[in-house]
Amino acid sequence: MGNVLSFGELLLRLSPDTDGEWLAKSSMPVHVGGAELNVARALALWNIPVKYCTGLPDNYLSQQLVNQLKQWNIDTSAIQFGGQRIGIYYLPQGLDVKNAGVIYDRAESSFARLQTGTINWDTILEGVSWFHVSAICPALNADAADVCAEVMQVCNKKGITVSIDLNYRAKLWQYGVPVHEVMMRLAPYCDVIMGNVWAAEKMLQIPVHAGLVTTDTKEMYLEQALVTSKEIIKQYPRCKAVANTFRFDHKGILYYTTLYTNDQLHVSQVYTTETVVDKVGSGDCYMAGLIYGFYKKQAPQEILEFATAAAFQKLFIKGDATNKSVDDIKASIKK
Repeated sequence: MGNVLSFGELLLRLSPDTDGEWLAKSSMPVHVGGAELNVARALALWNIPVKYCTGLPDNYLSQQLVNQLKQWNIDTSAIQFGGQRIGIYYLPQGLDVKNAGVIYDRAESSFARLQTGTINWDTILEGVSWFHVSAICPALNADAADVCAEVMQVCNKKGITVSIDLNYRAKLWQYGVPVHEVMMRLAPYCDVIMGNVWAAEKMLQIPVHAGLVTTDTKEMYLEQALVTSKEIIKQYPRCKAVANTFRFDHKGILYYTTLYTNDQLHVSQVYTTETVVDKVGSGDCYMAGLIYGFYKKQAPQEILEFATAAAFQKLFIKGDATNKSVDDIKASIKK
């Protein structure tokens, strides 16, 4: 197997406290993240060779970030330098990026200004066997969506596996094109699609049963996961595996996931907790776990249990990415 290439925007997450004490202290925590970088960091930690492609301005701050990525054992040779700024978002400590409290400051960032026809994908994809991106990239603007389509087409021609995370961020889809039109243009290029049944409904127009939430049973959710997964593979024949996560935040966390591949739905163990340190990056860690398992040619149930345990463990880690080793995660898998 070759390298994994993760493509997306590097972001600085500023985490003010909810009471405004950061004003008196003149400081707040800063985390280096972005969905695709979180995936890359996990894979590098788990000794999977990984490259990261993003856009950064050519200045000393970017160089500090690049040096940090290298320390994380991430190949930075694919980074594109240009533009004037690094993307930022603000998220109060302890909240999730789907929360109303998230504030994005990403307009006209170096990544958002990337254009088709300007990136030498043949060079960047040399030695790459897996390409990963998330739905956050095409959410930025039409140019970013076009760049995603461009590189996916090249990957398909080269026989490179393509994975996508259907993470929906309503505050980002603001450039006038319906989300499903963009995502249904990209999905045909994907071999592995990860998300949840509601994201698939929003992004791929695959309907969810009207009584799903009111019924609120695991059996019903699993039935919907099977229906959604089958429909995705029916509509997008290139896709060979569909993963769905179920995370419910009711007086704590209830978490389990599914993986549909080879005409079979695999279901993970169920995890629960009443305390959470940081919700950011849990889904990215799950995606990294899937890539890790497929990369290692593991059995589907083994892939699923590792990815699920990795994602659950991330809830107890401050910052955007996991710091748990493969052995740590395997030891945490529920028997």
